[in-house]
Amino acid sequence: MTTSLTGSKAAAVVAHPLAPRITVVCGGVSLERAVSLGSGAAAAAALVRLWPTRLIDVRAAALPAGLDPARDVVFSTLHGTFGEDGVMQGLLDGAGITYAGCGATSSALTMDKAATKRAAASAGVRVAADLLFSAAERPGADEVIAALGESVVIKPNDQGSSVGLVLPQGYEQIAAALAALTPGNWIAEPRLIGRELSVGVLEGKALGVVEIRPRSGVYDFASKYTKGATEYLAPAPLDAEATLAVRCAAEAAFAACGCRDYARVDFILISKNEFYLLEINTLPGMKETSLLPMSARCAGLDFTALVRELVSPAVHRLQTTRVCPHR
Repeated sequence: MTTSLTGSKAAAVVAHPLAPRITVVCGGVSLERAVSLGSGAAAAAALVRLWPTRLIDVRAAALPAGLDPARDVVFSTLHGTFGEDGVMQGLLDGAGITYAGCGATSSALTMDKAATKRAAASAGVRVAADLLFSAAERPGADEVIAALGESVVIKPNDQGSSVGLVLPQGYEQIAAALAALTPGNWIAEPRLIGRELSVGVLEGKALGVVEIRPRSGVYDFASKYTKGATEYLAPAPLDAEATLAVRCAAEAAFAACGCRDYARVDFILISKNEFYLLEINTLPGMKETSLLPMSARCAGLDFTALVRELVSPAVHRLQTTRVCPHR
């Protein structure tokens, strides 16, 4: 379903046949569809103040019809499978459609938690130990405990929004968690107890650091999407040295994974000088209350200014291609 939007600034340029048109895609086919619909609506409402904009609800794992390579710039808020894993980006590349955000290769890499950790570690970013396995070839509880200890995190290796995350402790709970795994690839890590932090990165430069304090003690799907379940501190109450270290690590992880335009990088802080990468989210939530907008506000960017900065590099790529089509 396509919704055309109009705004006061956009209306003046709608009639020009070469005016960039922002096509916000949302929804999708993953378990995060409902979250994506909210992100898309919020982003489109802000973008229409800046460019002609339309909102498309994607209901199948395919490109929406009617994309124009000469005019459209796609801003995707598709979370999870098909949206974030490089598949959508590869289809856009194949169709010659300009889009904001990370390319197909870095999107596929960052959707894979183990591959993300290897890339970030190569750039000196600290990562936790892990075991990677399929549900069909799962380790025994004793093997997990020998490698990672008795308190662990088990989660899908290629899902977002903490979908499928469990936190078993001790032999019996770990064995039960392993037995209950659904088909797919999984990763187990030691459970690290500390302060969860999130940092937006815009064109390679870190924005503000946000601290996440779930009231349950676990930042799972319910804590993320239940109103009042989590407290957010923006900026995080860290001293200047720790803030700089986390921001530098976010920039290093972003670069090491070949990210483009923007992303959100999450860490857990164990002590002042010890923190570990959790994940990189290349298509983070885009409601005004989401973590990336919080991080941007710490750097002086309101929501409309943020979406302008997220999309502007892609608009520039489209305009450059028009002028120099063989570039």
